[in-house]
Amino acid sequence: MPDVLVLYYSRYGAVRDMARWVAHGVERVAGMRARLRTVPKVSAVSEAVEPEVPDSGAPYCELAALETCVGLALGSPTRFGNMAAPMKYFWDGTAELWLRGTLSGKPAAVFSSSSSLHGGQETTLVSMMLPLLHHGMVIVGLPYAEPGLMATASGGTPYGASHVAGAASDRAVDETEKTLCIALGRRLADVAKRLAG
Repeated sequence: MPDVLVLYYSRYGAVRDMARWVAHGVERVAGMRARLRTVPKVSAVSEAVEPEVPDSGAPYCELAALETCVGLALGSPTRFGNMAAPMKYFWDGTAELWLRGTLSGKPAAVFSSSSSLHGGQETTLVSMMLPLLHHGMVIVGLPYAEPGLMATASGGTPYGASHVAGAASDRAVDETEKTLCIALGRRLADVAKRLAG
């Protein structure tokens, strides 16, 4: 069964929860399966090494997962309008795939969470698109045909799914945000299935 890779980094759990909802959307498309993966933290101490396998949650992503997937959903919290350092660090290590054109033509979608409504969600989503475009991926967004985009009072953009976690990062993903995550996953899987078929 074709895999759509749902690759994320989450500090406080919101992006992890969004990734799960995106995965639910992927699996609503017949014949498609979601594979959840994460990336390790980046340490300021150069000798610090994360364990080979995380203590909990999704396994760490290996480049082979990018090679074999038929589509990619990429999620990161917002850091000053940009993706978080662990996700950027991971993408900086994908030059081998870029040289071979491994991801070229595969569809990709992005999702993010920020502390405030105007905390840089949209620029974070766009910043995550940049390495994907360099890899030749086809970007899939959320069309305004999704009613949640016009109804949301928190997260949700045409660039991808988003979430407002609150200043203490303790606000759960609300129903509209969940619906948009599911819609993004479903749309990505549908495009991936059409392109792979």
